[in-house]
Formats: sequence, C-alpha cells, structure tokens
Amino acid sequence: MATVMEFTMPADEFPLGTIFENVPEVTLEMERLLPQETLIIPYFWVRGADPDDIEACFEAHPGVNSIDLIDSVEDEYLMRAEWDQEYAGILNALAEDNIAVLSAVGTKDGWDFEVRGESHEEISEFRTTAQEDGISIEITAVHALLPIQGDDYELTDTQREALVLAYERGYFDSPREASLEDVAEELGITQQSLSSRLRRGHRRLIGGTLITP
Repeated sequence: MATVMEFTMPADEFPLGTIFENVPEVTLEMERLLPQETLIIPYFWVRGADPDDIEACFEAHPGVNSIDLIDSVEDEYLMRAEWDQEYAGILNALAEDNIAVLSAVGTKDGWDFEVRGESHEEISEFRTTAQEDGISIEITAVHALLPIQGDDYELTDTQREALVLAYERGYFDSPREASLEDVAEELGITQQSLSSRLRRGHRRLIGGTLITP
C-alpha cells in the first residue's frame, strides 16, 4: 500500500538551501517531483526574492549545471535547477529508492518534505539510505495513503486533521477567528508545516472535486 512520510531537514542539508545564506527572507517551494535514475531537475517556486538574485547566488556553486527562470506569476517565479549528481544529496537518495516528492517547502528555518513510496518497505529503504548517506532528516509522520471518498482524490491523515481543525477553529472564516499560529500550536507543529499541509490538502480536494480528468 502506498505510504506517505513527512520529514524536516536543516536548510543547508539540501542543495537549494544555500540560497538562504544570501537571501534569508526567501521561500522556496518545489514542484511535484517524480524519481529519475540519471538526472534530477527540480522545478521550484521562489517567493520573497528577485530571480536575478537567485541566479547570482548559484553562479559559483560547483554542483549547479544550470539554473533558469521558466515563468512568473505576479511576485512568484518558477525556476529550474539542474544539479550535478554528486551534489544532489537527498534527491539522489529519493531517486535511488523510487520515492516521489509530493511537496517540499524551504525557508531559512529548514525544509518540510512530504514524500510517497509505493509501499511501506520503500519508505523504510529510503530512511536507511538517508541514514547511510549521512543525510540528517527528522521524521514527523508516516502513514498509509487512503482515499477519503471513493477513488477520486486522497488526503493524508495529517492533511485531513489540519483542514478539519482549521475549519472548526474558524481559520477560514472572514474575519478569521483563529490564526495560523493558533492552529499550528494546537497541532504541535510549526506554522510552516501547517501551511504546507493546508496547501497540499486544498490542492488534492480541488483536483478531486472541481477538475475533470
């Protein structure tokens, strides 16, 4: 059965994390990434910084083959980075064990990852690979991916918990009766983690209810 794992890691443990040394206010969000055997090209969104500053930060990075601006939407920029395999780190470990990245959000405070394996065994193998490669990750949740209504869309337990609690506390009301900080504190997670769970949950709900395949 497909299994989802959520984990965090220090900002500088991931190649893209070097950006926070020069542009600490930026937020990076990776696009959904499927494992590839020979080449890893992460697409990511940049918020809180100019794309020229991002490109300049990586000009001298020995692990960067190329970094390009692909698109922009208001003050958010879609970029693509092609990394040398030796510097891909966590991405190599994910590809080696056939693990898909559902989402990854990074700030100067660290990275929040949500990944999926086709089985619990694949997730366990990835954890072992990361440990053997000296990659520092802190696992925050592991659970099976189950449909909550038929086969059209899926939510993880943590996404459903976050969405329901935010709804019950009035986070979605106008005006809001609870802040992101309030809901995150009640769940015992960071605001960044909560924001990621809400965003991923919204995407899956919309994809399963409003979008026709």
